[in-house]
Amino acid sequence: MAEITYLEAIREALFEEMERDGNVFCMGEDIGAYGGAFKVTDGLMAKYGENRVIDTPISEAGFVGAAAGASHMGMRPVVEMQFIDFISCAYDMLTNYIATARYRAFLPCPLVIRGPSGGYVRGGPFHSQNPEAAFLHTPGLKIVYPATASDAKGLLKAAIRDDDPVLFFEHKYLYRRIKEEMPAGDHVVPIGKARIAREGKDLSIITYAATVWKALEAAEQLEKEDGLSVEVLDLRTLLPMDDEAIIATVKKTNRVLIVHEDTRTGGVAGEIAARINEHAFEWLDAPILRVTAADVPLPFAPPLEDYVLPQVADIVSVARKLAAY
Repeated sequence: MAEITYLEAIREALFEEMERDGNVFCMGEDIGAYGGAFKVTDGLMAKYGENRVIDTPISEAGFVGAAAGASHMGMRPVVEMQFIDFISCAYDMLTNYIATARYRAFLPCPLVIRGPSGGYVRGGPFHSQNPEAAFLHTPGLKIVYPATASDAKGLLKAAIRDDDPVLFFEHKYLYRRIKEEMPAGDHVVPIGKARIAREGKDLSIITYAATVWKALEAAEQLEKEDGLSVEVLDLRTLLPMDDEAIIATVKKTNRVLIVHEDTRTGGVAGEIAARINEHAFEWLDAPILRVTAADVPLPFAPPLEDYVLPQVADIVSVARKLAAY
């Protein structure tokens, strides 16, 4: 089979799920005739028409609310945020209404909010954010953030079929940079299960999204230059989090480095560290360390963006410190 990119894998999932289930439809800004800001939805309107691929006004709160109503009536909407940064405009709708709908009123709410996230692309503070932690403490939501093309496809298919609302983050830096052959058949990856991206025994790097690839590069460098065997755990899903996989890697290596692109204060790393302290503290031979973005809005200038975001050199430096304990 031919290799396809992360972006093409997402598009393929949309085509397959719309073909499989007539209740699946897409909506968002410029997703129809234009094919989306990054061309993820290119070709969908030509095949499925304007009733199933809907161009919306620039009103995130409005079209997310419309998607919620459609989901209550048996539809399965897939909503695209042109940039995930603007999901904040629909924060009230997502957290106060959609996340509570099944609990509060027994209303079905199977919908997906998907969109391009993350930095490393010189997009500046309004087009490079990672807002996943803002939703991590909202019961009723699921959060998915794949790092590979096959996971992007398989997890999106799982998200569309899920009966709960799913926030599906797609790292724009990965859209056209990574390629992979897709598994044959109906490829679905279960939500809530992490994967071992690299086996190791000396220390563990727990990460997700684009920093998975930074961690893998750092692990190769550490093995070559320091003789360290580094395990890389790709979370894939942030909510629900795979506690079993996290604890297993802690017990295996006894040293943990958590890496993510989001800012440090209040980030996902803090929650992971707390869970490790609660459930696997006795297995630790060193403090849990973190490599994250700095607590500043993401700069537009390339040198400043490189300084703020986690780089391979940062991961290598902190991993060496961790290994020395």
